[in-house]
Amino acid sequence: MNGRTLYPRWTPWFFIAPFVAIFVLFTVYPLLQSVSLSMQQTYGPRSSRFVFLDNFRFLLSDPLFHKSLWNTAVFAAGSVFLQLPCSLGLALWLNRPKLRGRAFFRLIFFCPSLVGIVFVAMMFSLIFERRTGLLNVALHQLLAGWDLDFPWLQQYVMAALILAAMWMYIGFNMVYFLAALQNVDRGLIEAAMVDGANPWQRFVHVTLPAIRPVGSFVVLLSLLGSFQLFELPFVLLGGGGPDNQGLTVVMYLYQCGFDTGDLGYASAIGWLLALLLIAFAVGQRWIGRTDES
Repeated sequence: MNGRTLYPRWTPWFFIAPFVAIFVLFTVYPLLQSVSLSMQQTYGPRSSRFVFLDNFRFLLSDPLFHKSLWNTAVFAAGSVFLQLPCSLGLALWLNRPKLRGRAFFRLIFFCPSLVGIVFVAMMFSLIFERRTGLLNVALHQLLAGWDLDFPWLQQYVMAALILAAMWMYIGFNMVYFLAALQNVDRGLIEAAMVDGANPWQRFVHVTLPAIRPVGSFVVLLSLLGSFQLFELPFVLLGGGGPDNQGLTVVMYLYQCGFDTGDLGYASAIGWLLALLLIAFAVGQRWIGRTDES
């Protein structure tokens, strides 16, 4: 009788035990180790010294960390205020029912997001070249007086990174907006048309409130992705670029951990970045609840 009652009670634990073991071994244990590591100053993989919160104190006054944080914030602002409006504009255009070749255009704009980041960085390193780069040559043909030696990767690093990211991710975010637009109640739009609302008024008062949840999600996704930027500038610039103009938080973490060997300081950077991203997520959630109420 006892065997019959115990067997059903413990059966679910036997099924979830492999997942729990893997989760603890590869997620919980490394997280706890990283917390301990962030309070140490390391000299390579075998030598370390416990410094408690000194890594975080130094981090708050580290000029290179401040620069990397500023660069990352500028890139994130470009993603939110330039990339997302372009994605929404494309989605509005491709959502028109009378547009011919809608499926073809959707595929064309979405395809860049399927390309690897390393390939994109190598391609744009050629596009931004002086004298022979495609962008400078095209602008020289279109705009009289444009300098063929315009220094994209020497003086305008962040603008180059934002342009490369826009080419890659505009179509990706466009898909989210398209899905949201196709779920907007047509009855509300038709009612607004009957009331005499023009296209802009219909967009502001009907379409935009209807797609706001998806818009909030895309903004959060863009912010989280921007603050984890690493591969694109690392390959495109070969590092932080001239005067560290392309240095990002994750790249600085990589340099501290693997170039200088101070894994403790790198772990402190990682935890501060994690707390920052959690704050973004919580803030976005709070704003969303405020708007709903």
